[in-house]
Amino acid sequence: MLLLISAIAPSMALLYYIYLRDKYEREPRRLLTKAFLSGSIAVVPIVLVELRLNLFDLETDSLLTAGYTAFIVAGLVEEGFKFLIFWLFIWRNRNFNESYDGIVYSAFISLGFATTENIGYVMLSGYHAAFIRALTAVPAHALFGVVMGYYFGVAKFKEDNMGKRYILYALMIPILLHGIYDFILFSKSPVLLMAFIPYMLYLWRRGLIYVDRLSDQPAHSFRNYKNKR
Repeated sequence: MLLLISAIAPSMALLYYIYLRDKYEREPRRLLTKAFLSGSIAVVPIVLVELRLNLFDLETDSLLTAGYTAFIVAGLVEEGFKFLIFWLFIWRNRNFNESYDGIVYSAFISLGFATTENIGYVMLSGYHAAFIRALTAVPAHALFGVVMGYYFGVAKFKEDNMGKRYILYALMIPILLHGIYDFILFSKSPVLLMAFIPYMLYLWRRGLIYVDRLSDQPAHSFRNYKNKR
């Protein structure tokens, strides 16, 4: 039981922080639960797709293999599924009526995935994995979600052409950030591994800036937004 709690606790702490930063109108718990569970369930199709795409052996120490696995197998597939969940369940939902809501829902989706993934790793590898992943993989997924949600939140209240551009950013930039994260680890290069901690600090800084930027904005009325279009 303690091992399971150690696997879940980091996600719950991050979700609580993201939720509390919603200053104007808290999101309905039912929809938040749906977002979280959708991310959790997405682990199954994601793993199935990744197994089909995983064509190379990372033990070869090839940077090309590391790049393919990081950006395509992991980054594209995992962030692509998170994007799809947001698009299907959140984008047109009437409760998505503030820019910061994009961050909230995207973080819940992303941490739903991260929680299920983390349970698997921790139950197999124990407290050491729980400690390491609490500082790395789980926050990384949360921060990828924050970035995706930021661009969705901005896109929601932009004119058509600019909105479409930010929707594309909501997909491509998390894939890029996720790919870089995994590439550093998969490369096994001492030089690249030296960049891992600075890169994590960069992700934290970027994520917190985005949270501050949107959570401090006045509430947008979805009704007023629709009337302006």
